[in-house]
Amino acid sequence: MTKLFINIKELIQVRDISVKKVAGTEMSMLPTIKNAFLLIKDTIISDFGSMDNLPKTSVDETIDVTDKMILPTWCDSHTHIVYAGNREQEFVDRINGLSYEEIAKNGGGILNSAKKLQETSEKKLYKQSAKRLEEVIALGTGAIEIKSGYGLTLEAELKMLRVIKKLKENYSIPIKATFLGAHAIPQEYKSNKEGYINLIIDKMLPQIAKENLADFIDIFCEVGYFSVEDTDRILSAAKKYGFIPKVHVNQFNSIDGIEISVKHNALSVDHLEVLSDKDLEILKNSSTIPVALPSCSYFLSIPYTPARKIIDNGLPLALATDYNPGSTPSGNMNFVVSTACIKMKMTPEEAINAATINGAFAMNLENNVGSICKGKLANFIITKEIPSYGFIPYSFGTNLIERVFINGKTID
Repeated sequence: MTKLFINIKELIQVRDISVKKVAGTEMSMLPTIKNAFLLIKDTIISDFGSMDNLPKTSVDETIDVTDKMILPTWCDSHTHIVYAGNREQEFVDRINGLSYEEIAKNGGGILNSAKKLQETSEKKLYKQSAKRLEEVIALGTGAIEIKSGYGLTLEAELKMLRVIKKLKENYSIPIKATFLGAHAIPQEYKSNKEGYINLIIDKMLPQIAKENLADFIDIFCEVGYFSVEDTDRILSAAKKYGFIPKVHVNQFNSIDGIEISVKHNALSVDHLEVLSDKDLEILKNSSTIPVALPSCSYFLSIPYTPARKIIDNGLPLALATDYNPGSTPSGNMNFVVSTACIKMKMTPEEAINAATINGAFAMNLENNVGSICKGKLANFIITKEIPSYGFIPYSFGTNLIERVFINGKTID
């Protein structure tokens, strides 16, 4: 099945396959073609270019998108969308003056979600999670990472990862699974963190590897959660099973979590709301990509990741939603792109690069998605009639998506 899209006002993020990610000043450059065509063959991008060079070829369907733009679907490299219920009461508690840390100390936060998840059947958990996944696809997400971490027991963590596996089987977008057993210390291990770490290393990791349930390993390396030493120990154990690190670091404190993550060749370090000059220097000498989560900062009223500092130091940056029930109950990447521009002073070009090609890199999906490139999956967004791509972050409260294509097929 071949589809030809013609009269594209602007075809955005056109790249050669050799470009895996962009960093520093390169992030301000967004290659586009005005008055363009795009040719799709089955699930793959076959060709693209200027309408002046439109090839004479027979196709099954021609779609005229005059005055509309096409760009690759968003690549959301950090989510927790497999969860049970919600935490709206904690939202009210924060309005009434409690901090995220205070809520967690009172038995809320991650432990609240863990309790709900442990009590929810796998079938119900899948149904809730599938609904969220469909919602974010409709909002333009065409590749996604999903973490466990709201189980905190062997059985519940396996339940989460099996739900992610079922989502992979039933939905056509690329999905990456991350094991985040080291998300918080369960109540029953409150005075025995060592015992819980032993459970992760001795029981959880071997079983997850045996069932092939995860691509990545993550740890919440933060004061009151898991120390740098804990992180080092868990990542060392995970390496034996081939799990690649993607680590929560520097959300509230800089405690050398970046240094230990880079030591273990982490694919990404995520959050970075607090970032020291030492952290920057470590990142500059690594292949690890920083990932910012501006919706989390917005929702919790905490500092934003210093995007300008990161980019101006020649580093790459990816953007993701952190979709979860406690600190970011939204998977809207359009809002993330807008917030990055409004609050983090990223240009539209930098934000789109961070949410597409760099987001793909942060999931090891750079060869499949993230740019308009021959041979990549035909996962792209058709906008409504807009004056420029800068209008996407500018018009932050408006849905500018007309259609989403995944593997060359439109999503209802």
